[in-house]
Amino acid sequence: MNSGQPFLLDSNVLMTAARQYYAFDIAPGFWSALDRKAGDGDLRSIDRVHAEINRGNDELVSWVNHTFAHYFFETGTPEVLQKYIEIITWSQEQNGYTSAVKQDFARYEHADPWLVAYALINRCVVVTLESANPATKKKIPIPIICDAFGVPWTNTFEMLRHARIQLG
Repeated sequence: MNSGQPFLLDSNVLMTAARQYYAFDIAPGFWSALDRKAGDGDLRSIDRVHAEINRGNDELVSWVNHTFAHYFFETGTPEVLQKYIEIITWSQEQNGYTSAVKQDFARYEHADPWLVAYALINRCVVVTLESANPATKKKIPIPIICDAFGVPWTNTFEMLRHARIQLG
C-alpha cells in the first residue's frame, strides 16, 4: 500500500462498523475520525456506496446524508465508466462463478465494480471487509477484482493504522 493514496471505503466497512463494533453510541470517535480524514482528503467513498447505505433506515443513513455527504464521489465520468466496462468484461470471463453470480455482479446498481473502477482512475486504496479467498464462489470478492487490476486494498483495521487513526 502506497502512502499518499486516499482510502476508498466499501459499504460493508461503514455498515458493519455502525451496526456492530463501532456503533455511534459506543465509538463516536471512529466516526469523527472518518469525517476528519475525509476532510483532509485521505479517505472517501463513491455515490453507489452512498446509494447502498441509503437503502437502510438507521443512524448510518443520517450520518452519510448529513455529516459525510460531501465525501461520496461521482462514478459517472467517462474514465470510470471505461474501467467499469473492463471490469464487467473481465468478470464475465471468469471461470468458477455461476451465471447468477456474474449477472448479480454486473447489475448496474451494484457498487463493487464501480468502487474498483473509481479506485483505478483515482489511485485509491480500496477498504473492504471482504477477503481474497478464491474459494468464495457465491460472489466475486472485491479483493479478487483489485488483485486482477492492480488496485491496492486493505481492511478497516489496517486502514486505521496506516491513517494513524487512534480511538480513545
